[in-house]
Amino acid sequence: MAFEIKFELQDSDLDYFREVMRKALAGAERLEESAILEKAGQLSGEVKGTVPEFVSLRLKKLDTLIAMIKDEEWKIPDEERRDVLGALAYFSDPLDLVPDHIPVLGFLDDAIMIELVVEELAGDVEAYEEFCEYRIREVGRRGDDTITREEWLADKRRELHSRMRNRRSGRSARGRRRLFR
Repeated sequence: MAFEIKFELQDSDLDYFREVMRKALAGAERLEESAILEKAGQLSGEVKGTVPEFVSLRLKKLDTLIAMIKDEEWKIPDEERRDVLGALAYFSDPLDLVPDHIPVLGFLDDAIMIELVVEELAGDVEAYEEFCEYRIREVGRRGDDTITREEWLADKRRELHSRMRNRRSGRSARGRRRLFR
């Protein structure tokens, strides 16, 4: 029998979590990138399958953040790299808000923090996921496993140019006057 509990966090509750994150961000500058990635990866790897689904779903998002840093082809810009590493630094601190050894609830604070981080970095995560999807499509289409930045830009540019042409021809077909003949 499953038992469902729902709760709502108010802005004041979220402010508390944001303050904890600000402290983690400040402390992140003293940590090595490899240590941050290792600790965040350990959290994700150690608990999979042993936590409730609401935590498990958020741990997948944590994996995406880690991948954004480790993916050499993504070449995440420095400012965004610092933001992601700063966010991951929270998971390097062994002193959680709720100790992880408490069954079910031990990872609740981690799940909330992951959700806040992913919300804050939503644009970055979305761009990375689009990049990954594109890379997978191109590998299948081209038959190789490396996509350079130049190829990404050229293909993306062709895609957007094609979209512009299709929209333009769609307007013409509907009888709208074109500004440039």
